[in-house]
Amino acid sequence: MNDLPTSHTSLAGHSLTDPFGRKITYLRVSVTDRCNLRCVYCMPLQGVQFVPRCEILTLEEIKEVVRVGVSLGIHSVRLTGGEPLVREGIVALVKMISQIPGVEDLSMTTNGVLLSRTANHLARAGLRRINISLDTLRSDRFQEITRFGKVEDVFSGIDAAMKAGLSPIKLNTVVMRGVNDDEILDIARLSLDKPLHIRFIELMPIGDYFHPERVVSAAEIFKRLQTLGPLKGVRGLRGCGPARSWMWEGALGTVGIIGAVTQAFCAQCNRLRLTARGALRPCLDHEKDIDLKVALRPSVNREKLAALFQEAVRIKPESHTMAGREVGLPHSCMAGVGG
Repeated sequence: MNDLPTSHTSLAGHSLTDPFGRKITYLRVSVTDRCNLRCVYCMPLQGVQFVPRCEILTLEEIKEVVRVGVSLGIHSVRLTGGEPLVREGIVALVKMISQIPGVEDLSMTTNGVLLSRTANHLARAGLRRINISLDTLRSDRFQEITRFGKVEDVFSGIDAAMKAGLSPIKLNTVVMRGVNDDEILDIARLSLDKPLHIRFIELMPIGDYFHPERVVSAAEIFKRLQTLGPLKGVRGLRGCGPARSWMWEGALGTVGIIGAVTQAFCAQCNRLRLTARGALRPCLDHEKDIDLKVALRPSVNREKLAALFQEAVRIKPESHTMAGREVGLPHSCMAGVGG
């Protein structure tokens, strides 16, 4: 640690506004590139080159990055992976971040397999809400999509999250034609009698699994949902995500759609991504990033970190280039950039 004061008064007054006038208030933090599953759209079964452990940011380094980001206007933090629950010390990290003044919203995205044993600890440490991946309700299909694990463990994790008081609980479903699109309505029905918020996500052209014929558009998903009855729009659900949300009359939860490709939300994008190796990435779809480790090792320099945050925001592109892409980005793996 350098000899800067522990307060953030020297950084106060800065803000993160990109060249297109978007205020950046949301930081997604990938705490690891490892995962206990190998979902087909996220990580190849073989040939993945994981970041050496010595290059992964420590818990203290992640905390310092978040502290500086918050001093510049970040107020929402989401912990991701890989799978964040395989990271040793994840509960301690949640507590560290939750205690940073200015963090208004602390959430996590997980595959849910390990959640039943950690949900209560995470809630006590300061986690407020959680997103859980659920691409199928079928045991056989779960193994086909994830290659490992049991969907029953995810169901147990969802129950544990509800008991722990995490709210809202969002279920993320990546819709793939010919793979799980026949379950759209079955998954949506979970929102009828439980306070669960389903998010159907278009398959994005990242990684070698992507093919255009597998994409089910947001418009088609919405049309299918309407077959269950009239939907009314919903506003005010806690979170800073891009989903458009609706609910059926009398439902305890909601359904939403993230049309990242066909209904891009770039004009409202408010996020940066911190990769597990310490790179600040201004856009999921662009591989240019800013290495923060130069301001973290061998000692932390908060002023330099702040300048690097500003640089990442300065190079943030106006929009992604996913629409119309015929193949996935050749060098990208979703698990490596925090989803």
